[in-house]
Amino acid sequence: MRLRLVRRNVLLLLGVIFVLVTLLFSTRVLIESENDPGAASSRVVSSNGNQGTNSCEILSFVSLTELTQSIYSANYKQCVHNADRFPGEPRLILVVQVHNRPEYLRLLIRSLERAAEVHSFLLIFSHDYVSQEINTIVRGITFCKVLQIYFPFSTQLYPNEFPGQDPRDCPRDISKEEARKTGCLNADHPDSYGHYREAFITQTKHHWWWKLHFVWERVHAMQGYSGFAVFLEEDNYILPDFFHFYKLMMGFRKTSCQDCDLFALGNHNGVTDFSSMSDKVLTSGWLSTKHNIGMAISREVYYKLMGCSNEFCTYDDYNWDWTLQHLSGACISNPLKVVSAQASRVLHTGDCGLHQKDNCRPEMALQKVEAGLQTAKDSLFPPRLVLSRQEPVEHKAHMKNGGWGDVRDHVLCNNYSKRL
Repeated sequence: MRLRLVRRNVLLLLGVIFVLVTLLFSTRVLIESENDPGAASSRVVSSNGNQGTNSCEILSFVSLTELTQSIYSANYKQCVHNADRFPGEPRLILVVQVHNRPEYLRLLIRSLERAAEVHSFLLIFSHDYVSQEINTIVRGITFCKVLQIYFPFSTQLYPNEFPGQDPRDCPRDISKEEARKTGCLNADHPDSYGHYREAFITQTKHHWWWKLHFVWERVHAMQGYSGFAVFLEEDNYILPDFFHFYKLMMGFRKTSCQDCDLFALGNHNGVTDFSSMSDKVLTSGWLSTKHNIGMAISREVYYKLMGCSNEFCTYDDYNWDWTLQHLSGACISNPLKVVSAQASRVLHTGDCGLHQKDNCRPEMALQKVEAGLQTAKDSLFPPRLVLSRQEPVEHKAHMKNGGWGDVRDHVLCNNYSKRL
């Protein structure tokens, strides 16, 4: 009996000691937190949505050097915002190429917020221009996971040297003979039409190709992802049934078009004839003028394109989409086959861009889009897709546009896969 009492007293004593130690430790933690405000703020959401000790990357705008360093750091850390709110693997990945049109970017984000099942998306914003305003806009997204990546060879980061515009570069319209006399840097490398490079013209193609590499090869959140990545631009506007239509396209490809390489969820017709075309798709060869909006690319097609890296990087056309059309059938033996929406799920809002900088009126674009949505709303979310037409899948040659004759562009473009 005495032995049992002693054993029970010992157990009670151990229990009391455990409770006291726990209380003392908890009190100490609370006191330290109150005395050190920084201690609490250092425990932030990490890129996988758990509490961690490394904060999400903050860009530094103090100097060009610090901005460059913070961009490289952000590309390395890849902090996924809102990961704690939306755990699990993404069901759709959207990649948005962003330059410096914040008003249009706001319109795109507004449309994304209204999209069905948007909480299951991962939005990747790929920037070639960085500002506090743009950063604030993107960081304000709360409806799905968001990752920002940054093109590290932009004209913003290299304003006075290649790949920006070096003061020693040849003027665009100088003759090759005069260029050689003056000794400008790229005198021996005009384009097919005798013009010398302009950095702001070449940047878009550089950014697009770098982004393609980085997304499929370096973005951690893409590892194991088996769906398509949909590529958008900052002046796009998606319709509410965007994801629904994407899923229908995936099903259509599986049952009726297994040799389709790409999806085009958008076209340049706006909402013309939307009600009669809402459930219609057609198949054809990929064309720059028709299929460069809302384009969805699989990992398999990405590998096909990588097999043509040198052809892409040396083809004398500053447009990524015209270059892609050239590759389809010229370098890629079987021309790329696309299934495209006849009623566009991606609208184009931008009334100014690469060649037009003035008189941009995003408020007018919004009015036009909202009027179109009123027309289309009763025809959204079709139950199935109908193949309305099959066009020949063939290589379409075109006259290249030039602007891409400088060997420095060729070398940089070809080295993205090594310098990510």
